[in-house]
Amino acid sequence: MKPEHNDLIVGSVGKALARFAFPYLLSCFLQTFYGMADLFVIGLYNDSTATTAVSAGSQVTHMLTVIIVGLTMGVTVKIAQSMGADDLRSVRKTAGVSAVFFAIFAVSLTVLLLLLTKPIIRWTLIPEEAVSDTAAYLHICFAGIPLITAYNVISSMYRGIGDSCHPLWFAAVACAVNIGLDFLFIGGLHLGTVGAALGTICGQGVSVFIAALFLWRKKPMFCFSRKDIVLFRSPLSQILKIGVPVAMQDGLIQVAFLVITVIANSRGLTDAASVGIVEKLIGFLFLVPSAFLSAISAITAQNLGAGRPGRARKTLYDGLAVTVVWGCLCCLYSELFPQTLVGLFTKDSAVIAAGSAYLQSYSLDCIFAAVHFCFSGYFCGCQRSGISFLHNIVSVVLVRIPGAYLASRLFPATLFPMGLSAPFGSLLSIGICVGFYWFDKKMEKRHAALS
Repeated sequence: MKPEHNDLIVGSVGKALARFAFPYLLSCFLQTFYGMADLFVIGLYNDSTATTAVSAGSQVTHMLTVIIVGLTMGVTVKIAQSMGADDLRSVRKTAGVSAVFFAIFAVSLTVLLLLLTKPIIRWTLIPEEAVSDTAAYLHICFAGIPLITAYNVISSMYRGIGDSCHPLWFAAVACAVNIGLDFLFIGGLHLGTVGAALGTICGQGVSVFIAALFLWRKKPMFCFSRKDIVLFRSPLSQILKIGVPVAMQDGLIQVAFLVITVIANSRGLTDAASVGIVEKLIGFLFLVPSAFLSAISAITAQNLGAGRPGRARKTLYDGLAVTVVWGCLCCLYSELFPQTLVGLFTKDSAVIAAGSAYLQSYSLDCIFAAVHFCFSGYFCGCQRSGISFLHNIVSVVLVRIPGAYLASRLFPATLFPMGLSAPFGSLLSIGICVGFYWFDKKMEKRHAALS
């Protein structure tokens, strides 16, 4: 039986990108939305202590989720390459290996996090009055790590075969269940932070059940047998070779955001609030390049598996065209009307003024980050996620964090210079990405000439 490709290796590259990226974009939006729903509902029925606990706890779980998503990128790319090569045996083997490895990983991580709950609360400097609520929230969320892992592994399998629509519907189910249970547990049963955590985990549980059911009933290429459920050395090593650098990169970037938040906190309440609001806005604006990163990875991997490197490069170019235009539009609006965006989250005139200055400089990164996001997706699809890890870490260590720190000290009256650290960091990332890409093309031409 010949596997489905969802037209990722045939037809218009631009249409393939759009078909893949748009559902993924909506899926990311829904996951971001129901993460914010917990905060909204807890704020309706509880005091600031519960709100602080859910806010702090959700930051920790978000970081863990980002790392898990990065790790499962290896599954997406490996399956995509096998699909491109019409190798169903390799698809089943990768699915079996992924099922075993991530089950072990999820259980081990859950046990570790439950043991480290108190130290994590201490390291994150949670206010004393919110410690007990935060601990209750984290205990339940940590216990649900296997469900979070299962959802992302199954979604990565779907994306590997070029199907980003089913993960969208699964995210929609999780969102609807989570919000409904939030109102029931928090508003009706008055369970507070425990209710918020239970709503999140129950939503994930329902979503995982439906996703698994659809996966094995509707996708015969994933009907692996017992002999496939073994940690074959080759598939696992390839999955980890791609996924570990992406997971480390995403985790360290989240740490960098926390460091910059700490720098802003040292400047006082107004600047701290301003930076927090702008980070939320930038996170939303970056959903589009993030969606294209995933789309480019899957389409590049399938086309390389099918022996079509030219089409893989065309995917990169089309992705760059769309995301850079999007970045320019976001930057232009942020430059002209920053107060309308910052004002969505606060009515404090001082915060609006400081946040607008920060957004005006930071928004340049909407253009530059779009470029290195696309290159990161391309390199991941080529099974060279180490390049993506390299340029992000170099950017964070050499420019973003030191640049933000120096700007905060040299320009205490405004956040504008501090916001420039992000686009300057992205410029360094672009330089590294373009350098590797140019070198690869040069080597490819040399090999072609010799052959």
